[in-house]
Amino acid sequence: MDRPPADPHGPSPLCTSLTERDMPSDRIRELIGRGAAVAARAPEEWLREIEDATLSAEYLQALADDPDLTAQIRRTSRANVLHWATWNVRSPGAPVPANVGPEALATARELVRRGLNDSALQSYRSGQNAAWLRWMSIAFELTSDPAELRELLDVSTRSISAFVDATIAAVSAQIQAERDELTRGTNAERREAVTLLLNGAPIHPDRASARLGYRVEQTHTAAIVWSDAAESDLGDLERAADALAKAAGVSRFLSVTAGAAMLWVWLPSAALPATNRLERHLDSHPTARAALGSTGHGVEGFRRSHLDAMTTQRMMARLHTVRSVARFETVEIVALVTREPQQADQFVRRTLGGLATGAPELREAVAAYIHEECNATRAAARLFTHRNTLLRRLERAQRLLPHPLAGNTVRIAVALDVLHWRGDG
Repeated sequence: MDRPPADPHGPSPLCTSLTERDMPSDRIRELIGRGAAVAARAPEEWLREIEDATLSAEYLQALADDPDLTAQIRRTSRANVLHWATWNVRSPGAPVPANVGPEALATARELVRRGLNDSALQSYRSGQNAAWLRWMSIAFELTSDPAELRELLDVSTRSISAFVDATIAAVSAQIQAERDELTRGTNAERREAVTLLLNGAPIHPDRASARLGYRVEQTHTAAIVWSDAAESDLGDLERAADALAKAAGVSRFLSVTAGAAMLWVWLPSAALPATNRLERHLDSHPTARAALGSTGHGVEGFRRSHLDAMTTQRMMARLHTVRSVARFETVEIVALVTREPQQADQFVRRTLGGLATGAPELREAVAAYIHEECNATRAAARLFTHRNTLLRRLERAQRLLPHPLAGNTVRIAVALDVLHWRGDG
């Protein structure tokens, strides 16, 4: 029988499935088990390298700035590595079944909710290549016998290729099932109406309000509530959204499921409490994060506020901030400055010099001084410290700055803000 043509994205035709050959010898099974035990305890550096390779695939380049999907793909990539390794610890050399665990299924939901097809799953191939390089380094530590090494690598490449093939097929089937499910139900109807509004479609506000169960012609502030934790719970995110609404003093608001670990929220409120108060309301939801947009009125305000919330969320993800809540009005400049991370780093170094890595209390003193319009008395009161202590800190900070504080307060304030949101301030 003729062999079917090779899949250009799939494994080499020389890498036949393990099920087509006998199980490897006892010695090779022993080596695979030892190597798999090493892979199952892979250091963080290895796992991040494989995750980065998966995300670098051309299929995902357009989504590189999507923190929710990026986090989900990282979780799935890691789960795939550990699934293969754990299986081979338990049954060395045996065919590894597809990984259809919660991470893989969550990825299927994320791709469908963004209107993507299963071609994005070809990114698994990039992760497979990176994992293979790491596995080869393990294999060369296991044996120096050429015949053993040849058989070990042959069995391993077939095992990994077959596993990735099976996983892609299983997740593709789940994607189709998720797509069928998403075309039905109330959330799908709300999501469709929201998408029309965000895309500027000529849908009448009254009609949109009826479909959403939320009055569009009012003042609102959009929020994106999400989690990038390995274990995410949509129910907990919904409770976190309730907590934000309670903090804002509203009982009715619009919430749309936008992903396996993300909600789009609109609060009918123009006066939200301070960020630290919002953070306190999320204390009981430690994995939840919230990015708030600007406040606006009517359809245009609905749309603009959401876009600003997305800008805020992307900034939080880009800077890996530890803060759980951010508001567009306080991070707008930082979001603009950090769009190009390398340029942002250069800006911070040029502006702050040694202060960027100096004592935190020095940066805190400079930030308070600038915030209080260079009034040392008010700045000292803001920091609950003595005025002379503040002045001494400002003097020490001045020696670290490459340019005088006077005349450079705006640049220095922005650079300090970048460090603050990056967790270095």
